Order: sequence, then structure tokens, then C-alpha cells
Amino acid sequence: MPTPVAPDAQGTSTRPYLIRALHDWCTDNGFTPYLAVYVDASVQVPMEYVKNHEIVLNVGFDATSGLRLGNEFVEFKARFGGVAREIVVPIDHVIAIYARENGQGMAFPVPTDASQAGASAGAGTEMSPGSTTVPTVTGLRLASAPVGDSPSPTVEPSPAPVADDHEPTPPPSTGGSRPSLKRVK
Repeated sequence: MPTPVAPDAQGTSTRPYLIRALHDWCTDNGFTPYLAVYVDASVQVPMEYVKNHEIVLNVGFDATSGLRLGNEFVEFKARFGGVAREIVVPIDHVIAIYARENGQGMAFPVPTDASQAGASAGAGTEMSPGSTTVPTVTGLRLASAPVGDSPSPTVEPSPAPVADDHEPTPPPSTGGSRPSLKRVK
């Protein structure tokens, strides 16, 4: 007979499982999976591409070598400006995974230490310990981007904020006709 689990037991984090599931969904549907990462001293990424403690990484199979989406770390090798680099990201530093082509994906809370440091420093992200709401992450864009808009195959700068509802943010109205979306297959 199995041992009953206490009702207050948390179990392991769902974040790595959700990241793997959304990565699979992106690749199965021909989309390019992007990870938004909160960067601090525990993250191994090219620091010259980090902006406001964030970096967006293309984690598609065409852009990475040896991709491992583990329960503790996301690890792979990728080229930045033609130079191969080893990337290691603690799983709790992944703040979003989404499809580049349509912005569909999921955002996660920033690491607890980072959110407390950001709140005390006046940075744009505030979260109380134990909060289950997803904060607005400054600098991350979960919106549609034209194919080929990225400056390199691995990194995309992201000037616009995340939408709280995880849907692509519509462009501001210019007073003209409605923009049309062209699907490229």
C-alpha cells in the first residue's frame, strides 16, 4: 500500500515540465522556441547580450547543440556573433518560454531573491514571497515578430514589456487601416 502524501506537500517544481512541454509544442508546430532568462551571477550567458538583467535565447534545435532541458538547469551550446559559447541557466531563472512567430507561451515569476532585490532597488518587477501571480517583466516581448527580424539566430533584443494575459500585445493604432497578418509556412 502506497504511503499517503501530506496535503501540504508541494512536490517538485512544475516549471521544468512546463518548459519541456512548451518547447515540444513549439517544435512540433514548426515554431521557434525562445527562452527569456533573468540574468544574475548564477547564469552562464554572454553578458554583452544582457540588457536590464534579461536575455532572450533561441532554444530551437537549429540554433543549439546538445540542448538539455533538465529539472535543475537548461544547458546547451550556441553561437553568438560566430563564437561558440556554453550556456547554463538555472531552471528558476527562466522567466518565459514562447514561440517567436506568434508570441504564444508562458511566463513565470522571477527568482524570489531577484524580485526582492528588484523591488528594493525600484526595478519594475514586484512580487511578494509566496505570490502566485506572474509579474510583468520589463524588456520581454511576447508579441508577434516578423520572420527574420532577429539580429542573430540566437539572441533577440526585446524592448517591449510582457502582456500579463500571455497574449500578443497589439501594436498601437496609427489611425489608418487595420494591419493584416501574413502567415508564412
